Amino acid sequence: MQRDTTTPSAKAPPMTAQTFQPISGLADIAFEYDAIFCDIWGVVHNGRRPNFSACGALERYRDEVGTVVLMSNTSRPSAYVPESFAQLEMPDGFFDAIVTSGDAVVNELAGRSPGPAFLIGTVDQEGEEGFGLFDQVPMNFADMDDAAFVVCTGLYDHGDDPESYDDLLEDLIGRELEMVCTNPDVKVQIDGQEVWCAGAIAQLYERMGGTVVYGGKPHPPIYRLGRAWLEETMGFAPDRILMIGDNLFTDVLGAQREGIDCLFIQDGLYGKTVEEFRALCEKHGVSARYQMPELAW
Repeated sequence: MQRDTTTPSAKAPPMTAQTFQPISGLADIAFEYDAIFCDIWGVVHNGRRPNFSACGALERYRDEVGTVVLMSNTSRPSAYVPESFAQLEMPDGFFDAIVTSGDAVVNELAGRSPGPAFLIGTVDQEGEEGFGLFDQVPMNFADMDDAAFVVCTGLYDHGDDPESYDDLLEDLIGRELEMVCTNPDVKVQIDGQEVWCAGAIAQLYERMGGTVVYGGKPHPPIYRLGRAWLEETMGFAPDRILMIGDNLFTDVLGAQREGIDCLFIQDGLYGKTVEEFRALCEKHGVSARYQMPELAW
């Protein structure tokens, strides 16, 4: 999956002398870290096919070094992710656990359950962002006038333009309804086709003056879940964690905010030239310690 170059809501710390250091493979740095947080879509698969090189690298890291936690901004709770892996015929043995944005917002939604909530997006179609989340958290959905808050799982249709939601969002802001965004991703590419995600609506809502609650990357809740899983499983809270991801404003920014190193998987989305890419990163103060075109051992 490739994602949009969306402006982060807050600038990250300035880049260092080790910014985007090229490496030939994960083996170059693997033994410096006790655990890995790894993005899913865009690193281990592209939404249609597995990336066997990446899966193999993570499997070897598990066998020889440490623990791998997959970390995704999908709205689906982690219990549903293996189903999608099976559909893609993903290999086994390359991760220890999965945490998702859906996991990270369950408590937030549970505290507001059973609503009523106004829904932007979908909840019951397999493959859509809301699928599975409300199996865990019962929610009654209502018209705008009766809603206590807004849940955004995506757009009503992937072909929609987020700006076409301006009037709707203005009405929601006029009713002072807080929004819970279940997936902070803004845009993805699946086999070259761009698809808008819930984060596009949420960021627009914020720019218009609305309030949004997030759970996924780059926000703290999903990292708390990941760290808690590591501590329970490993018996200690590791400081040496490496984030691997392909999104500057979720994976890389989140790692900077958490104070952990990041291996950025650069596939060409962020600028057509090195100069354009560097300028974008300088503009937003976003940086990763390491860089590869594709994850491999």
